[in-house]
Amino acid sequence: MSDYNYSIEAKNVNKIFYKRSKKIKALENFDINIKKGSIHGLLGPNGAGKSTFINILGGLVKKNSGNIKICGVDIDKNSKLSKFKIGIVPQELNIDPFFSPIELLELQAGLYGIRKKDRKTDEILHNLKLTDQRNAYARTLSGGMRRRLLIAKALVHSPEMLILDEPTAGVDIDIRTSVWKYIREINSHGTTICLTTHYLEEAENLCDNISIINFGRKIIENTKNKLLNIISNKSVSFIITKDFIIPNELLTYNPIKEGSKLSISYDKNKTNLKEIIDILYKNHIDFSEINTFESDLEDVFLKVTKG
Repeated sequence: MSDYNYSIEAKNVNKIFYKRSKKIKALENFDINIKKGSIHGLLGPNGAGKSTFINILGGLVKKNSGNIKICGVDIDKNSKLSKFKIGIVPQELNIDPFFSPIELLELQAGLYGIRKKDRKTDEILHNLKLTDQRNAYARTLSGGMRRRLLIAKALVHSPEMLILDEPTAGVDIDIRTSVWKYIREINSHGTTICLTTHYLEEAENLCDNISIINFGRKIIENTKNKLLNIISNKSVSFIITKDFIIPNELLTYNPIKEGSKLSISYDKNKTNLKEIIDILYKNHIDFSEINTFESDLEDVFLKVTKG
């Protein structure tokens, strides 16, 4: 593999579309750096510019300005090599309905110039649980199977980077879990993964680093854990074993009493849960159950996109 630190380096990328003489800025001075070997999430609402950026990487859309390198290769200086470095799984189910999975993968491998002895068709079909459907017409496959077949097509040339645009859209939970497992497996062998997703649970489960984009601009980019620390609110609930009066020391935590349940909100960067428990013990308030609730990626997403 080439010597590079980032699988994607994009700087000041701009793309303008014109619709009925109206100027639409799909990307505006967009920057992103995706570390080699990472799983990077590209998140944003519909129309934020995610698919436009992916289409530029794949050569389907021409940027107006800016610089992009894919695995160390400048897409303007060597577009053919840069395209070979990546495999792209599009949102749309663009599969020829009259071909079988094995035919589609063999055809795709041929288009990339992969010699027959170097092809991994059977291995890819097995890993994506498509072996039983290898000879079936693509038109007979379910939506989830077609989605996995798109991933299979993107892997035939063993790309250094895999870009997944909504990889599990329309896929049931069991298949989604198996796709997640396979994505992690591909990544463990050194392939960099970039995925766009509407499922924030997916990003939280898979991604090391995350960029959030809105109105064609990058709003924030950081590790998943640092993004989760943006929202410091945490809540805890106790099931109290006997009748009680809320101690004065807890009033600053906005306590809510509902029967035997006591709910408290606090800032995890300022308060330790042990401090709250010590207040309860000090006031002889015993509890039989405790549940904590922490902010997730959805809270972060809503906070940074609201502005």
